[in-house]
Parts: sequence; structure tokens; C-alpha cells
Amino acid sequence: MIDGPITVPAALDGDRVDRAISFLTGWPRAAVQELIDDGAVMVDGRIVAKSHRLREGSALEVLAEPPVESDVRPEPDPGVAVEVRFADDDVVVVAKPAGLVVHPGAGNATGTLVNGLLARFPGIETVGDPARPGIVHRLDRDTSGLLAVARSAVAYDALVAQLAARTVERVYAALVWGRLSSRRGLIDAPIGRSGARRTRMAVRDAGKEARTEYQVAEEFELPVCSLLECKLETGRTHQIRVHLAAIGHPVVGDGTYGGSRDQIPLPRPFLHAATLGFDHPVTGERLRFEEPLPPELRVVLDRLAEHRR
Repeated sequence: MIDGPITVPAALDGDRVDRAISFLTGWPRAAVQELIDDGAVMVDGRIVAKSHRLREGSALEVLAEPPVESDVRPEPDPGVAVEVRFADDDVVVVAKPAGLVVHPGAGNATGTLVNGLLARFPGIETVGDPARPGIVHRLDRDTSGLLAVARSAVAYDALVAQLAARTVERVYAALVWGRLSSRRGLIDAPIGRSGARRTRMAVRDAGKEARTEYQVAEEFELPVCSLLECKLETGRTHQIRVHLAAIGHPVVGDGTYGGSRDQIPLPRPFLHAATLGFDHPVTGERLRFEEPLPPELRVVLDRLAEHRR
């Protein structure tokens, strides 16, 4: 690991940044390139492409580490329960509970959604990235809701293409602190890794494009908070949480971004992937799914309803 920014030595002058980091850390070059694609590598304070050539004296910073490579194995029930909402030969839609990590990584080699999926749908083993088979998009560990999983290579490519074209409908329910000045809005602010805390993301000029559309669904008086419907135009890590915190309305229960407060003692962010829509990767039929709030979030809204504005 590169601990903090380092000054590029003369020996690395002119080297591609991916090759240089691989040399300095011993990490596989492919893994380094993934970090660069995720915006986790900066030179002189700016995110760079993997083909960037280093210059002696520049400040090189690596804000993350590659995921731990593991032999991903199936874990059948009762190991990892998988709540399936739709399944055919090409795609599965699951409802992920809060607290469940989507795929293996550092600190989570087992017990993930992928381990459970492999037990139920073993054919996904050869679909997509071997470290996270079948996974085309993710939810944070403590976010609940709908997730699409590819069961075939054709489906994987088609779903990835739809995400890139921004034709996948993803709507989240988010309870935030305060009352927004406008009932509708678009937060258009680039997101990158925080230089202060590497596990956090932040709005940064050098970050990647990120756009979140929101609409106020309900407002409450005691305490003052608002239920939003948030639509993702992009899918950056922690995007909704970072964007809402950046405009002064952090998600209730989100201790990472300033939303954990005594008035509503919630051990997880009030963030739920409620709606998921996409074109079936083979038939072309438009599919749309809705998932109600889980009990731990529903009870919060029921209590707030007594003081609806």
C-alpha cells in the first residue's frame, strides 16, 4: 500500500501510472487499472487515466487497495438467504436486506450475496467478473432493496450497456434531515474518494460525473425531516448519501456522512432501492419491479406520520 502521497522519483519519470503503482506495490497491473477506473488514483490532486505518464516531482496518491482475491464459493441457506423477486434463464432480481455485502472483498471473504447466489444459481460462476460473478450494479452494505443479477453472458453485456446508456430506472426512498428549499431538484456534482478518509467519498472537482434527481414525497415536523424519491442518472459509490449530505440534508441514520442523530435512533441509513426497471436483455420486454420498505424503515415512517406536515 502507498501510505499517503509520495513524490514521484526520477526513476519513474515518464512511466505510465498503472505500471508505476504496480511496481511500487506489487499489485497486479489489472487490479491497479481497476482502481484507476474507480477514481482512486490521483496525481497532483487530480484523477488520472491509466495511460497518464508520471513526471518527476509530481505527487502520487492511491486512495484505495484492490479487493482481496478469493475463491468465491457457494453458501446455501441457512448460510446466505436470497430473496428472489424474479428469475428466468438470463436474469435474476433480488431484494437485498440491509447488512448484507453484495460481493466478497477486503474483510468480507464469505457470507455475501454472491455466495448465496452461487448456491442457488451455480451457472453465474462464469458470468462477468470471476470475483463478483453475475453482478452488474451494487448496493451499499447497509442499503436495502432491488438488485439485478445476470445469469448469462448475453444478459451481463446487455445490462452493463443499459447502465452505461442510463436507461435503467433506479429509484430510491431516502429520509433526510431538514426541509428542502425546492420540492424537485437535480444535484450535479462530481464525486471522488475523500483525501481525508479513504473509506469515504466526497464531492470533488477532480471526481467523476455524478447526477442525482430528487423529489420530495412527504415532509414531517417532529423532528423536521423529508422523505425523498431519488433517481440515479449515474452510479457512483455512496452517490445519494454524498450528494444529499453535500446540500445539507444527510440521510437519516447515516453516521458516515453526518446523518446519525438521537431524534431518530436508526442503526443504518434510511436508504432503500424501491424501484428497478430495465429492458429484458433477451426479449427486450420492459420489466419494472417495486419493493416495499423493510420493517425497520416502515416503523420509522409510521411514527413520523403522526407529525406529517
